Amino acid sequence: MGLKESVKSLKGIGEKKAAALERLGIFTVEDLLLFFPRNYEDRRNKASIREAVEGERTVIKGRIDTIMDDGYRRGGRQRLRLLISDGTGSLEVVFFNGKYLRRIFKRGDEYAFFGAVQSNFGKRQMVHPEFWKGDEEEEGILPVYPLTKGLSQREMRRWQKEAVSMASEAEEFLSEEIIRRNRLCGISYAIENIHFPGEKQRLLEARYRLIFDELLVMETGLEAVKKAGENKGKGIAFSRKADTEEYISSLAFPLTGAQRRCIEEISRDLEGEASMNRLLQGDVGSGKTAVAEAAIYKAVKSGFQAVMMAPTEILARQHFEGLKKAFEPFGMEVGFLSGSMKAAERRETLRGIKEGRIQVLTGTHAIIQPEVEFAALGLVITDEQHRFGVSQRIKLREKGENPNILVMTATPIPRTLAVVLYGDLDVSVIDELPAGRQKTVTRNLTPADRDKCYDFVKRQLEQGRQAYVVAPLIEESDSIEARSAQETAEELKKRFSGFNVALIHGAMKQSEKDEIMKSFYEGAADIMVATVVIEVGINVPNASVMVIENAERFGLAQLHQLRGRVGRGEYKSYCFLITEGSSQIALERGRIMESSGDGFFIAEEDMRLRGPGEIFGTRQHGLPDLRIADLARHMKILNRTAEEAGVIIQKDPQLSSDENRRLRERVVKLFGENISLDL
Repeated sequence: MGLKESVKSLKGIGEKKAAALERLGIFTVEDLLLFFPRNYEDRRNKASIREAVEGERTVIKGRIDTIMDDGYRRGGRQRLRLLISDGTGSLEVVFFNGKYLRRIFKRGDEYAFFGAVQSNFGKRQMVHPEFWKGDEEEEGILPVYPLTKGLSQREMRRWQKEAVSMASEAEEFLSEEIIRRNRLCGISYAIENIHFPGEKQRLLEARYRLIFDELLVMETGLEAVKKAGENKGKGIAFSRKADTEEYISSLAFPLTGAQRRCIEEISRDLEGEASMNRLLQGDVGSGKTAVAEAAIYKAVKSGFQAVMMAPTEILARQHFEGLKKAFEPFGMEVGFLSGSMKAAERRETLRGIKEGRIQVLTGTHAIIQPEVEFAALGLVITDEQHRFGVSQRIKLREKGENPNILVMTATPIPRTLAVVLYGDLDVSVIDELPAGRQKTVTRNLTPADRDKCYDFVKRQLEQGRQAYVVAPLIEESDSIEARSAQETAEELKKRFSGFNVALIHGAMKQSEKDEIMKSFYEGAADIMVATVVIEVGINVPNASVMVIENAERFGLAQLHQLRGRVGRGEYKSYCFLITEGSSQIALERGRIMESSGDGFFIAEEDMRLRGPGEIFGTRQHGLPDLRIADLARHMKILNRTAEEAGVIIQKDPQLSSDENRRLRERVVKLFGENISLDL
């Protein structure tokens, strides 16, 4: 048996268990070994019943003296109580969902229980402990894995223990020089001790090595993309005579200093010989579109075509209307392309693009289809870049002879992280909002304020405004205490019987979501109840209220993005955060949201307060999912691996040497279809 064999080669894994493991991305023994624990339980603390300290998680071994099913029911769940003893005293063990456990426990049997002892009306209890029977392997420092339906921690630990016995077969993929220079432990040692460390120092050594590995592989992939872009040959140089001032002077508003600075940075790139690869990052309402339009104007005046791709049809159509208004007065033809167009209209549009008659094109993913041919594509712009992968950007680039690339995002990311997320791009930041833009009034509320909040929403609707209501879940969950979008929509239909309440969530088809968003955009729906699918959406100037249920379940940056859906028109706008519980972090988030509308400040604060993954999901940004590294918490290691990756790619751009063969395999596997390295 080897690391490349199916997990079904391990004892106890049949078809059903293998199918469950596949849902976690585990197919081979090696995949299993690289599926790391999310945390650990320290079960080294053992005590007798008399010596056990209240509130401290402890292993207690005892004999079952009494089994009591007292008939108590709670939400369909049946309580089971055990009375155990160990010669020093007795302890009550309680399970609230104990129906199936009734068949397991028998009087006189000895079990070990792991949990916190507490006092309940003078009675010592342990509620919902972990338990096992005469199995010493369930003690020590034990890994806790993220699981899926059909798998248990005990099974996963047993399989991992068998797999770890083969860790010595793991191939070292870093050079001896990199290992020595960065004081890393060996890969086999790291794999063994990430799963079953035995002691804290071993765990720290293992985690450092595996975090380093993951970040080095990611950085090497990004460096390879950047190097490949540099080696594509000359880009398209736009004319210096194509001055953007003519376009800027046609605007009905003055540009901010930040907008002008970004236009100058982009113009310098466009006039240079190398192909532009630039990220335009700006907060909601900062005026990214005007900057992008200045670049489009320069492209067309230089004799080239420009294209802007958006993630949804309704957002693309909104861009189409804006671009037509901006460029038709200059005699430029603007086209639109999407998958839902009628065949005759599509054929005519494709002909116009190929002949060069259509100078500015906007649309959806339909733009990157093989049948779309440009006469002279010079500029490619993607809006809301975090919804596109690296591979899609490359497909767009291939539509022309090294066209210039501009990607835009309204997701506020600390600058240090932006450089990492978009490692193959230069970065321009619009860090200034236009004068006169109204600040959205933000209030952090408790569930007791919910009625008052919705009374206020009703008054806004009666004045002709519209409202968003965001819930963290699509439907109710037994395991998560939070309001669902479906539950909220049903409640609001009763509360707002005279108004039209629409529901949208991520499980819907894109065409269905577009249709619902269109109805809200056109004013046919008064309230949009949604999950975070509206985090990046269309511009609805009439929407003046955003209510976020269970605000404690969202990261700061995500709350700021949601708030950005309102305050886009002439009306004073409001954002209400209904926060359950009173944790310190939840209260701190509420205070920050109430006091600041600066997305970059909020992103930095999010980085300071966050738990793993709350700033952004790597998948959204076209990057691979990271299993153990955290881009915010491991910045020092990230910087170190960026240096190492730069040296590796400088020496071996294709990772074709024997020394880098296994590193290359890791890069391709980590990035999957999100990367095109020509490797």
